[in-house]
Amino acid sequence: MITERFAGLRADLAFIAHWVAPGSRVLDLGCGDGAMMEYLQVDKHCSGYGVEIDDAPIPRCVQRGVSVIQQDIESGLAMFSDAAFDTVLCLSALQMMKNVEGVLRDITRVGQEAIVSFPNFAHWPHRVALLSGRMPVSDSLPYAWYDTPNLRCATISDFEELADEVGLNVLECVALKDDGTPVTFMPNWRGSLAVFRLRKK
Repeated sequence: MITERFAGLRADLAFIAHWVAPGSRVLDLGCGDGAMMEYLQVDKHCSGYGVEIDDAPIPRCVQRGVSVIQQDIESGLAMFSDAAFDTVLCLSALQMMKNVEGVLRDITRVGQEAIVSFPNFAHWPHRVALLSGRMPVSDSLPYAWYDTPNLRCATISDFEELADEVGLNVLECVALKDDGTPVTFMPNWRGSLAVFRLRKK
């Protein structure tokens, strides 16, 4: 059964998938092993591509039946025309980009909507770690300061401001706990992962 097949899907991905309409054309940037695209293809009858720079997960994408393009997101999405996709996903990858503004503009050029997620640096355990004089290490930020692939640290409030500056409307914003449960009370303090649904103004 589909439910059993995707029982191991990361909790945050399972939540995010409900924002993707059935039958959508989807581009998944930083798709990793293709788990999300496979789920969308099988469960929601979506079509589209994954984009991944790392060699290692590419074979798994192919095994899953996901059409994957090996490319650096920051080199641009010029191969795709404007509004080529209904939804563009960039999940837990934006914090690894040098040119976040440029990537956001490109994402919302090729997609009618975008769903972006990133670790919320304002999550309370991160604040406590900084108060104790240490860089935070957590489920959402699992790397030590010296080997992290994350180039940017942002909070929910920071990203809301950036979205406005680059001409994007925030359609929805949700903070999630590590188990994928949405946080409604004090989300910038209690949410470990920020998820935004965006569209050009």
